Amino acid sequence: MRTLITSAFISLDGVVEGPGGEPGYRNSGWTFKDVEFLPEAFEIKGREQKEASAILLGRTSYEAFSPVWPDMEEFADYKVMPKYVVSTTLTEGDLVSNWGETTILRTLDEVAALKETEGGPIIVHGSATLNQALSDAGLIDRYHLLVFPLLLGAGKRLFSTTDKDTQKLKLVEHEVYANGLQKQVFDVVR
Repeated sequence: MRTLITSAFISLDGVVEGPGGEPGYRNSGWTFKDVEFLPEAFEIKGREQKEASAILLGRTSYEAFSPVWPDMEEFADYKVMPKYVVSTTLTEGDLVSNWGETTILRTLDEVAALKETEGGPIIVHGSATLNQALSDAGLIDRYHLLVFPLLLGAGKRLFSTTDKDTQKLKLVEHEVYANGLQKQVFDVVR
């Protein structure tokens, strides 16, 4: 079974919306403008590209990343990696042609089936709504969180507010950086 890893930039109060400057959110770009950049804090991002064997995205994140990431040197490893987009509305005609193999999945059952295939880890970037659904369905195996020392208030959250049983996590890696950023890697305990 493949490991499904959620990777997120997250504020201390749980917001994941607009970290890179995506339009439509009042605090958009908060990862760049509100915390001093320290390269060592982002080491995990390069490691994710080397360890992952596929990317899983929700429609909104796919539409934000696909026009930009294929031509960015920092995301070169992702260009050749298979991509999966979970969407009930996206069509084959909506997919970009310069970002390699991309498959549209329509349901969480299809995501669960993907996890049952041979291969390495599957990484999820962005995709707040998808992450909430994946978590509620028990499909996430690991969280890679870069927690920013910010309180953003309103905004899309990584974790759902669904009333459910407690989900235990095991901290397997952590580090605190001089700019207040925290790396937290958790395995989901089953």
